[in-house]
Amino acid sequence: MIQTPGAGRYAPSPSGDLHIGNLRTALLAWLFARSTERRFVLRIEDLDERSRDGVADAQLGDLCALGIEWDDEPTVQSRRTHIYDAVIDDLTAAGRTFECFCSRREIHAATTAPHAPPGSYPGTCRDLGEADRAARRAAGRDPAIRLKSDTDSFTITDTLCGEFTGAVDDFVLRRGDGTAAYNLAVVIDDGAEGVDQVVRADDLLTSAPRQAYLATLIGVPVPQYAHVPLVLNTSGSRLAKRDGAVTRADLAMVGVDDTRLLSLLASSLNLGTVGENLTANDVLRRFDPARLPNGPWILDPDDLW
Repeated sequence: MIQTPGAGRYAPSPSGDLHIGNLRTALLAWLFARSTERRFVLRIEDLDERSRDGVADAQLGDLCALGIEWDDEPTVQSRRTHIYDAVIDDLTAAGRTFECFCSRREIHAATTAPHAPPGSYPGTCRDLGEADRAARRAAGRDPAIRLKSDTDSFTITDTLCGEFTGAVDDFVLRRGDGTAAYNLAVVIDDGAEGVDQVVRADDLLTSAPRQAYLATLIGVPVPQYAHVPLVLNTSGSRLAKRDGAVTRADLAMVGVDDTRLLSLLASSLNLGTVGENLTANDVLRRFDPARLPNGPWILDPDDLW
């Protein structure tokens, strides 16, 4: 039997307008998917407390304007909380979770102690007895639910970055406010949507081992990863509002239309030249992962004109 490819995806958080770096990553995710005859799906990751009404529609409009089209209706995470809860219940029934009452400050203090792996959870609440848990609840602490991991590292293979081994600790599955954590929701949603190719910015590379490990626990295939370099400003920092015209709407106000924006993105990927009259499908016909630059794109405002 011939196995057909699954899907690629782009999954923005509706916390603000997409900037040129987000649009570049979306274009790359679409190029990787379409060039391998995969479906391309969108997911609105609106579990973040910073999510704002109306932002998702604006983000979808930006993608459409650049010729990035998708299959099916976008998935909205806030409509899937019952699914995340059911998976946590299954993991709990299998003895794979525990309640954690630690504050961020307490975790930070513990992980800055000598010999503690940077950023890892120190296991403070892993083996608490029921009496200790009851005392913390009585003190008004709402517990997060953490995975009880049986490994401290996991290795993934990335199309662009190669083999990468990252830390796996007892990471959060559900926050203390009852909201499913990113590392849980993204794995469940990828599995449900048949996503077998994950293209995203390389600042998320370190989260891939945790997600891949969790996928193996809940019976979801580990996707093929491609972590792409970020877009940075001339100071070498991530783009921010202080960098000026970085969103599509901002750029339009200063005379950079969608055609020029797409040519800028294509040029940054070694797939076109600035000012060239291109469509997304033109860029797709040229796409070859081997042509992609290895390092970040340093965005100089002078490049926009």
